[in-house]
Amino acid sequence: MVEIVEVAPRDGLQNEATLLPTGDKLELVRRAVRHGARRIEVTAFVRPDRVPQMADAEQVAAGLPDPGPGVRYTALVLNERGYLRARDAGFTEVNMVVLATDTFSGRNQGMPVTAALRAMTAVRRRAAADGVRVAVTVGAAFGCPFEGEVPVARLATVLRAVLAESPDELVLADTIGVAVPTDVEERFGLAAALAPGLPLRAHFHDTRSTGVANAVAAVRSGVTALDASLAGIGGCPFAPAATGNVATEDLTYTLSRMGVDVGLDLPTVLDDARWLAAALGITAPGRLSRAGLFPSPV
Repeated sequence: MVEIVEVAPRDGLQNEATLLPTGDKLELVRRAVRHGARRIEVTAFVRPDRVPQMADAEQVAAGLPDPGPGVRYTALVLNERGYLRARDAGFTEVNMVVLATDTFSGRNQGMPVTAALRAMTAVRRRAAADGVRVAVTVGAAFGCPFEGEVPVARLATVLRAVLAESPDELVLADTIGVAVPTDVEERFGLAAALAPGLPLRAHFHDTRSTGVANAVAAVRSGVTALDASLAGIGGCPFAPAATGNVATEDLTYTLSRMGVDVGLDLPTVLDDARWLAAALGITAPGRLSRAGLFPSPV
């Protein structure tokens, strides 16, 4: 089985021009739980002037439906202040981001990679004392919008620094959608060698139509969790021309047809993707929203 982590309420919405009301965000979470999602990234505790879509983080947290057995809610934090907000809002799992390059780290988090690593260390240690699970995402792990290619040696240096703090999960993110399957195999092979036994997750953007292929390569490389966003929405506000995440419905279709259990009900996922696109007033970037199911329902 491969877990699909639904990131539409956070990474999906953060780059959308239409500000979705809090009630619609909560409806999105309810729909995700209904169609089978078992881990959902529901918000980010970040500066609202930098990411206006996340200005209602506390309100979203307060209104979350009872997840029920086996469902986990997670939130993005970038520093200790964000972590404390998330913890006080009731989260027992958070995701941190460390960028692989200094230029992108400065644009995204206002600090170089060394400072981001210090922030990650502070959060990891406080979270360990609080009993809060921490996943660390290494962003731009496959390429940077400002510095270009990210050498494997550079990625290895950042990974070693992250792994020194023993995160509960390691995520490699293709933040700007430049990776191809051979890159995925190489870099997840590196991660597995540096951290044998640590849960690995992949985060792909479909900017250059390689997201689904990269996800398949990740699964074949031993990755057991994949981020995806309903309707294929998303992107990074601080990366030029960054487009949406790989679509939950596209990934569900592909892996299900391959015989991989992802635990999601595809017709309901597709209905929810179309609902989200309508709520945002957009045409969903995801392919299945346009092509429909196959075989077509009678």
